[in-house]
Amino acid sequence: MGFIDTMRSEGHAIESTCRVLREQGCQVAARTYRAWRGGVVSARTVTDAQVVDAVRDAAWTTVTDAMGTRRKLTPEGLYGRRKMTALIRRTRITDASWGGIDRAMRVLGLSGVRRDKGVRTTIPGKDGVRAGDLLNRDFTAPRPDHTWVMDFTYSAQSVVMCSSAACDSAWV
Repeated sequence: MGFIDTMRSEGHAIESTCRVLREQGCQVAARTYRAWRGGVVSARTVTDAQVVDAVRDAAWTTVTDAMGTRRKLTPEGLYGRRKMTALIRRTRITDASWGGIDRAMRVLGLSGVRRDKGVRTTIPGKDGVRAGDLLNRDFTAPRPDHTWVMDFTYSAQSVVMCSSAACDSAWV
């Protein structure tokens, strides 16, 4: 950086100096030099660093035992984004944004534990009576087009629930 400053003071352009340095094997871009010279850190970077520290302090604790000093996940480390946002706003940073806490949790590898129930695919009737077994579990057919069986299946995909129905003759 000092060399480029010297060349600038002699009247050379930053781009031409960086081009000569690249030809000599020193990979420096003019944009990188300007970023070094500017040295201005954005407000978002500063607040994100503060939020990361707050989330780290809330999610882990230091434990000293017979095995030495180690970090242990606290119950708050299992919080999701909404609960962690409420906790950080209540205890450490009152104006923390949910986006900053979301980025901090991603950086720290925290995702939260979900306790919601799975999709309910079959809802029994209110009277509690199930349909009778008309075949008595005998899936053989004495002739073609006599006994038909049907199956209706739910399949959980990544985003939606898919259902499929199959109807077939029991005649082999």
